[in-house]
Amino acid sequence: MQKTSINTVSYRNISTKEWIVFIHGAGGSTATWKYQIDAFRPFYNLLLIDLRDHGKSKNIQPEYQNYNFDLITQDIKIVLDNYDINKAHFITLSFGSVIMQDLSMKYPDLVASAIFAGGIFKANLIIKAFVQLARFFNLFLPYKWMYSIFSYLLMPFKKHQKSRKIYKRQAKKLTSIEYMKWVGLYKEFFRLLNRFYYQKIDFPALALMGKEDYIFLNSAKDFSNQHKSVILMEIKGAGHICNIDQSGIFNELALFFTHEHQYSQAVDFPASQAQNSKAG
Repeated sequence: MQKTSINTVSYRNISTKEWIVFIHGAGGSTATWKYQIDAFRPFYNLLLIDLRDHGKSKNIQPEYQNYNFDLITQDIKIVLDNYDINKAHFITLSFGSVIMQDLSMKYPDLVASAIFAGGIFKANLIIKAFVQLARFFNLFLPYKWMYSIFSYLLMPFKKHQKSRKIYKRQAKKLTSIEYMKWVGLYKEFFRLLNRFYYQKIDFPALALMGKEDYIFLNSAKDFSNQHKSVILMEIKGAGHICNIDQSGIFNELALFFTHEHQYSQAVDFPASQAQNSKAG
């Protein structure tokens, strides 16, 4: 039987009406959040989404020859409607943060708060060079080589080995055709970043970045300086995929932030040491 809908994993919590929705990055899957589930599920309903072509979201109908952000965002909105979620906290990673930006502009009432882990914001020279380098390699390198090369560019140190391994294992599930459809999103990429960067951010936002995220950290600093509603926190000993590199600190900071921005009934939340943690 052909699969026709986006794959999701959910964890229900009858003690609260609040939801956290997790959106992974390009090449990822619901497995991206394996170190967050046990930390968050005692306090929230959780919804993890496999984006189109990723994880177990295969053979989605109708099929499209080319992708755009309208399509990817609509996939997420349909999932939220199926779960009757009309407001949620969102936790995103890497390219998922760009999808979140589009979602928040199209459906602002959905967003109670947003955490951009390894967030990608306005494109500076480093980010533009990184994207152009990826487009150049696409001309002659197999896409699986691309993921291997760029996993080392994004996560260059030995301490990032676990993140690299998980990232590469998930990315291998994409076919070459699926990969090229996602590459096509870069036609809208810079325009979307620019639009979000200059609009007013009406929801609480946290840019949670690894201190060793050398590609994207500076643009996150600029973004947080531009918007008073955006908090920037840096996690020591973490690179781009900071939710895996330093999962314990990441979970503590993210839980503290969502607790501070509850939108329904009170969550029975333990005393947090997040304000005193060594996040940087």
